[in-house]
Amino acid sequence: MSSSAHLASAVLLLLLSSAAATDHIVGANKGWNPGLNYTLWANNHTFYVGDLISFRYQKTQYNVFEVNRTGYDNCTTEGATGNWSSGKDFILLDKAKRYYFICGNGGCFSGMKVSVLVHALPSPPKSSLAAEHSSAAAAAPGVVGPLLAALLSVWFG
Repeated sequence: MSSSAHLASAVLLLLLSSAAATDHIVGANKGWNPGLNYTLWANNHTFYVGDLISFRYQKTQYNVFEVNRTGYDNCTTEGATGNWSSGKDFILLDKAKRYYFICGNGGCFSGMKVSVLVHALPSPPKSSLAAEHSSAAAAAPGVVGPLLAALLSVWFG
């Protein structure tokens, strides 16, 4: 298989897999603000590897830190593994594990903290793998083909 065919296959897989990802907006239409029950919100969602968790808030008032369990329990940012402050943050959940997020400028003490458990993607039944592969390949020319052709023409002239 040529390198351009490998690239085309990789782009097609990326496009098809990203279409299934979910963007979980923390707090839904109420956003990332004090006084909301984010545990209840998280318990009403199922998170999978590849999903996004989004935080929407006033960037001059709040922020988001990814912390460990101790930081979550004690509302401390010491040893944080990530921080965001744009007011519209999209965070990729790229591992099957429990994530902990807090507001690092005092909001945590008013309930601005959320913990989510991210699950590995379920494996499709073996009998559907061949059918899914052939249907994805058949759908590519009509659905993804024009986009793929445009990307390849940009990359390869």
